[in-house]
Amino acid sequence: MSKVTIVLLVILVVLIIACIVLYFLGKKAEKRQAEQQEQLAATAQNISMLIIDKARMRIKDAGFPPAVIENTPKYLRRSRVPVVKAKVGPKIMVLMCDTEIYPMIPVKKEVKATVSGIYITAVKGIRGPLDVPQKKKGLFARLTGK
Repeated sequence: MSKVTIVLLVILVVLIIACIVLYFLGKKAEKRQAEQQEQLAATAQNISMLIIDKARMRIKDAGFPPAVIENTPKYLRRSRVPVVKAKVGPKIMVLMCDTEIYPMIPVKKEVKATVSGIYITAVKGIRGPLDVPQKKKGLFARLTGK
């Protein structure tokens, strides 16, 4: 065998091993995510709240309690998360929101939200349905539309 075929076989074996390792790591992460979703569902509560403001900001700047900031991994402390400032009863609270639900949350309106701790997982309108924002067209779709 020539040197080129030996090198290619070694690279192929390394790639196959890497794929197998990534497969098992993915399965493990999937199980962990399913457990976390079950925990969120178990502690969920329906609360009516008045949304004061919403923004994407860093966890440090959002005004969360120090225990929340300490429990987040260091590499995620600088990332921007969707934050909602809402009036729940007589209290004004700062809550974190799911990224898929964030665009649907109306500002200065009352909503019924499913909250798990400080995390908003679902939102429903009290007085009628919520406005679903229109998705922006991409560059290719705009060019083909003309």
